Amino acid sequence: MVKNRKLKKESLQEKIDRTRKIIRILKRLYPEAKPELEYRSPFELLIATILSAQCTDTRVNIVTRDLFFEI
Repeated sequence: MVKNRKLKKESLQEKIDRTRKIIRILKRLYPEAKPELEYRSPFELLIATILSAQCTDTRVNIVTRDLFFEI
């Protein structure tokens, strides 16, 4: 059981540094990682990511193709 303890409030720079460290580690561990989701813009990736919480990436790609690609 974890005791209640106060967490140190991070400064913006500390958050940035921690985020960069995490990204470096993930890139080292998974150098060939690519999303299975199909997208052409950050907005489309955001929508696809939200939808992927509800169904498979394959199904999301079918749905987003209708939403974004065949306009």
